[in-house]
Amino acid sequence: MVTGSIRPVLRELHIGGLGVIEDLDLELHEGLNVLTGETGTGKTMVTVGLSLALGARASASLVRKGAAAARVQARFDAPPGADEWAEDGEIVLARTVSSDGRGSARISGQIATASALAELGSQLVELHGQHQTERLLSPATQAAFLDRYAGDEHVVAVSALRETFERLRDARAALAELAAAARDRERELDLLAYQVREIEAVGPSPGESDALGLEEARLGHVERLLEHARAAEEALGSDGGLLDVLASAAAAIHAVASVDAGATELSERAGESLADLGELSRDLRDYRESLSVDPERLQEVRERIGALKGLQRKYGATDEEVLVYLSEASARLASLSGADARLATLEAQVGELNARTEAQASVVSAGRAAAAPVLAAAIESELHELGMPGARVQVGLDPLPETSVSGAERVELRFAGSPGQDTLPLAKTASGGELSRTMLACRSVLADLDDVPTLVFDEVDAGIGGEAGLAVGRRLARLALGRQVLVVTHLPQIACFADRHIRVEKSGGTASVEPLSDEERVRELSRMLAGLPGSERALSHAEELLAEAGRERTPR
Repeated sequence: MVTGSIRPVLRELHIGGLGVIEDLDLELHEGLNVLTGETGTGKTMVTVGLSLALGARASASLVRKGAAAARVQARFDAPPGADEWAEDGEIVLARTVSSDGRGSARISGQIATASALAELGSQLVELHGQHQTERLLSPATQAAFLDRYAGDEHVVAVSALRETFERLRDARAALAELAAAARDRERELDLLAYQVREIEAVGPSPGESDALGLEEARLGHVERLLEHARAAEEALGSDGGLLDVLASAAAAIHAVASVDAGATELSERAGESLADLGELSRDLRDYRESLSVDPERLQEVRERIGALKGLQRKYGATDEEVLVYLSEASARLASLSGADARLATLEAQVGELNARTEAQASVVSAGRAAAAPVLAAAIESELHELGMPGARVQVGLDPLPETSVSGAERVELRFAGSPGQDTLPLAKTASGGELSRTMLACRSVLADLDDVPTLVFDEVDAGIGGEAGLAVGRRLARLALGRQVLVVTHLPQIACFADRHIRVEKSGGTASVEPLSDEERVRELSRMLAGLPGSERALSHAEELLAEAGRERTPR
C-alpha cells in the first residue's frame, strides 16, 4: 500500500439525513479511494457531508426531506499537535444541521464552533471540487500559489510586507482623518479655550454655592436675627429669667438630696441642666456678637452666587459638575493642542512605513520573478503528463500602479492549449477539462510543499475522457503514494487505479455504499464504459483497464 511518509488519517465517515443519504457509513483506507456510481446516486453528497464536518457553511436545504437534522461524523487519526482534542489517538469531527437551520459542532465530543472545525480540518483534509477549481482563476489564489511555491523564506517576506502595508494603511487613514478635521479642530480649540478661561476666571470650589447660600441668608436677615438673639438672651439671663429660676430649682433639689439620698440623681440632673443652660446662654451671646450688618459683604456674596449660577447654567448643575467639565475640557484642549505634533509624527511614520513597504515589496517581487518561470515549467511538465503535450504555461507578473497589500505586481496564470495558441489568462482560454487538469497539475506541484494527509477530489474529471482520463488517473495514483486520496469520478480511466473502489447506489431515493471486490470492480468499470455491466466487450475492456493500471502503477 502507501509507501510515503505522510500518514493517512481519514478512517471513517458517517452521514445521516443529508440529501439522498438516510444513513451511511463509509470506511476509507490508505492510498487511492474512488467513489463511482450513476449520476444522481449521491456521490457528491459524500463530499458535501465531509465538507460539513470540516466546517463548511451549512444550510437547512441540505437536510433530507422528513429528517429532523443532518448529521455528519468524520473519524481521523490524530495529527501531531492536536493533543487537546485527541482521544485514544483519534479525533472525531461532528456537525449537526437541523431542518430549521440551526446547527452544532463538536470535536471528539467537546462542543466547538464551525470555525474550530475548519481550523483543525484544514490540517487534515484538502478538498478540491468545482468551487475550488473556480478559485484557481482568481489573481489572489494564483499569487498565493506562486508565493507558496517560492518557498518558506519568501512566504515570510510576503507576510512581513502584508503586516507593514496594513500598518501603513492605518497610519494613512489616521493622517487623513487628522488633516480633514483641522478646520473643525480650530473651531473646537477656540471654544474650549474660552470655556476653560471662563470657568478658571470664576474659580469655583466644591460645595461653595451651598456655603454662600447659607451666608446670604444670614446677611440678608441679620436685623431680625439680632432681634431674636437678644430676646433669647434676655429670656435666659435677665433677673428672674430662666437661669435664675433654674438655679433656685436646682438649689431646692440639692437641699432635698442632702436629706434624702434617693433624690441624688434628681439633684445631679438639675445641676447638669443648669450648666447646659448657662453654656447655651454664652453660645447665644457669642452668636449675637458674630452677627453684623454688612451690606458690602452681602453684595459680594450675591455677586459670587450669580457668577457660580452662570457657570452652572452652561456647564453643570452643581459646583462639582462644573469642575468635572473643566477637567474634561482642559484634557480635550491639551489633546487638540497637541494635534500639530501628532500630525508631524504621523507624517514621519507614514514616510517611514512607505519606504519600508516599498523595500519589502521589492524583495517579494524579486522572489516572485525568480520563482515564476520555474513554477510555469513545473506546471507545464505536469500538464504534459496529464495528456496535454502541447500545453504551455506562463506566470505573468504585471506591475501595479502602486504597491498593495499583496505586493507591487498582479500575478496571473496564462495558458495555451497547443503550440500555435497565444498564452492568455487561464479563465479566458482553458476549457472545463483543461481547467480541471490545470488544477490537478497545480495540486501536484504543491504535493511536496505541504503535509495535508488527505486530498479529496470531486469533479476533477470534468470535461475529459479517454487518454486524458488515464493520465489523470496515473497522476492521482502517484499522489496517493504519499498520502490518502479520495476521488469522486465518473471515468473508468480514473477508477481503475483505485486501491479501494466504492460504489454508490440509490434505491427508493436512498443512497448506499458498497466496497467492491475485484470481480465487482470489473462489472462496475464495464458499466461506466458502456452502461452495460454484463456486456462481454465492456467486461473485456474493463479487465484491460485494470491490467493497464496494474502495470503502470508504482508497486504498493
